[in-house]
Amino acid sequence: MRARLTLLLTIAAAVQAAMTPTALAAQPRPLRPTDLYRFRDVGAGRISPDGAWIAYTVTTVDSARDKSDSDVWMVSWDGSRTVRMTASPEGESNPRWSPDNRYLSFVSGRYESKGGQIWLLDRAGGEAVRLTSLKGGVAEYEWSPDGARIAVISHDPDPEEGKPDSLKTTSPKPIVIDRYAFKRDGDGYLDRRRDHIWIVDVATKKAEQLTTGDFDDRQVRWSPDGKRLAFVSEREGDPDRANNSDIYVVDATPGATPVRLTSWRGPDAGPVWSPDGARIAYLQGSEPELSAYTQNTIAIVSSTGGTPRLVAPTLDRDVSQLAWTTDGTALHVLLGDDRAQHLATVPLDGGVVSRMVDGRRVVTAFDVSRSGRIVVNTGTAQRSAEVHAWDGGTLRALTHVNDSVFAALQVATTEDVQFRNKDGQTVGALLVKPAGFDATKKYPLLLRIHGGPNGQDQHLYNFERELFAANGYLVLAVNYRGSSGRGQAWKKAIFADWGNKEVQDLLAGVDHAISLGFVDANRLGIGGWSYGGILTDYTIATTTRFKAATSGASSALQTSMYGTDQYIYQYENELGAPWKNPKLWEKLSYGFYRADKISTPTLYLGGEKDFNVPISGSEQMYQALTSLGVPTQLVVYPGQFHGITRPSFVRDRYERYLGWYAKYLMGVTP
Repeated sequence: MRARLTLLLTIAAAVQAAMTPTALAAQPRPLRPTDLYRFRDVGAGRISPDGAWIAYTVTTVDSARDKSDSDVWMVSWDGSRTVRMTASPEGESNPRWSPDNRYLSFVSGRYESKGGQIWLLDRAGGEAVRLTSLKGGVAEYEWSPDGARIAVISHDPDPEEGKPDSLKTTSPKPIVIDRYAFKRDGDGYLDRRRDHIWIVDVATKKAEQLTTGDFDDRQVRWSPDGKRLAFVSEREGDPDRANNSDIYVVDATPGATPVRLTSWRGPDAGPVWSPDGARIAYLQGSEPELSAYTQNTIAIVSSTGGTPRLVAPTLDRDVSQLAWTTDGTALHVLLGDDRAQHLATVPLDGGVVSRMVDGRRVVTAFDVSRSGRIVVNTGTAQRSAEVHAWDGGTLRALTHVNDSVFAALQVATTEDVQFRNKDGQTVGALLVKPAGFDATKKYPLLLRIHGGPNGQDQHLYNFERELFAANGYLVLAVNYRGSSGRGQAWKKAIFADWGNKEVQDLLAGVDHAISLGFVDANRLGIGGWSYGGILTDYTIATTTRFKAATSGASSALQTSMYGTDQYIYQYENELGAPWKNPKLWEKLSYGFYRADKISTPTLYLGGEKDFNVPISGSEQMYQALTSLGVPTQLVVYPGQFHGITRPSFVRDRYERYLGWYAKYLMGVTP
């Protein structure tokens, strides 16, 4: 008896020990909405000229202040040392190295500065010193090769600048508008103030304006000898009425006249100088009318002018961010390809495109040092992106910002699935399964639709998909026609034909998921944001099979978007003006005109100040469903634009999603 009692006491002690906070913390748990306060975002790594250090930002969420804050960090190439460089509550961004490695610069609105300004942090020690005091702030900047000057893109100053805030509030001036494209999400109503190039002398802090005019300049880049600047601008005709930007070169002296290097009638962007300064590589977009479906091709032009040459014109995949190899024979690029994005090298002589970093992952950014060392930000569906060294042909993690967070969480399984659509084409998708998935059980399925439509669901950790999986849902993410990653024809398949082929692909994906045998066909949910919300409206107006929907930042009565959102160029060049092509506009508004066919309980959400897809679109659908007696609700987030950024609102949105789906798919009262 005593031996048995001793054994029981031993077991009880072991059970009690297993229940201690330390032991419980060691057991991975499901993701919760409040975990958004724990995750930190790692910004693009910037490698020092000598290749010894990598600067990056870490963005954290402050729940008490209900805002995000970014600080600059750096890590050594071997990963042995990590140093926090800034800690102000105002936040710092866009770190860059001076060519001599002496300074680490960044942009911040800290202390007395108005708007973002450039600050210099001397690596020998001491506090950061503000370099610029531009009234229009700093949008982007680049050091000259000798480190003596910095080229800056700054907005024309506000004529109201300098007046007391109290006077601006009590005596506001009328907003006078005279532009064709007169509003932009985040910026509000647009006036004639533009973005232009300034040159700042580092020693004297003197700033001189280099370009002027009723057009915007951006993406400024120094030539290797420091005598010229390449930049992107829209200077032909009325830039608001054309989807056309060109590459220009100008001497880096005030009063110099810019010279246009490209004449493609569509967008050219992203110039990068060759190591010898003789050529400029850049990205040539699609035809201007394909503004919503553009796909870049690599091009090269002489820095003194001439006929551009396309590089790898048959690649037919999404290309972004160019960087020359040190020998000038090839270009490193980001290559988007069917649910992934890789780091690739494209030879200039027409050789084979090689993928340096590939697999079921996403490379979000990369940087190359003068010595040829490369760092990349990359992640997978199981891990958010961190900074890695590309070392000897392999990836080596340099940052571990979210390791402790992931150690405490259960992570879902994300799989590639594919199926045939109505037209016999193969459609790619992701299927996310909850941790502990059991194929013998039936699970509710959420069809979550990405926006864009020029974008894709890909193998990168996605908080939303993981949160739904943690709450017992299968999540299906379909890269419908119109998505990126599958070539130009796949993108433009929906040109002037919205809500048709995409809905076919989405429903084909649901049918495929059901055929796998573990989906409860009576518990289907749907939802998305932006174009994902628009497709939600189209889909629930097409079928009644979904028992719950969430539609964020959406529109259905498309005619009402004309003149109220920021897409005037696309409308008139893809659809034609409403008075010229009313039947097409009515056809594309079937989500609204078939509101009486909708029976799916639908939650509508949006930002109060959204000029991208104005809240009026959600208001109209909410009003229609309310009139028809369909269960619905409208949530408006005050002060928010198209993207919801206030942390408490982000959390609120997740909780409302979960509550809405739980009510109609799980039978749970919120």
